[in-house]
Amino acid sequence: MKVKKTPIVEIGETNFKSEVIESKRAVLVAFLAPWSRPCGMILPVLDGVSVASTSSMKVVRINADDNPGLGMVYNIHSIPTLLCFVDGEERTRIVGTASKEAILATLKPFIGTI
Repeated sequence: MKVKKTPIVEIGETNFKSEVIESKRAVLVAFLAPWSRPCGMILPVLDGVSVASTSSMKVVRINADDNPGLGMVYNIHSIPTLLCFVDGEERTRIVGTASKEAILATLKPFIGTI
């Protein structure tokens, strides 16, 4: 049986509020840049996180270069940076690369069963 892959949607400043702040589900927001090798390394990991948590959380990405206002608001000083939002509020963050298991373990207290 093949697991259905949920696409990681790229969002920006124009739809951040509707996609993240107003979301009824938890949201993992990945601040990335296309030129960054660590960001390229974490993309397949984020795909795995998305598949593992599809019922409890959605995963989105933001091009940090194209959305500097969001980077300033959320104090993004290095990439990749992952922010977990629940009920429109940032609950935790992960800076740098991490394994799927480490990301899911960090998120579990905030989004429940994965």
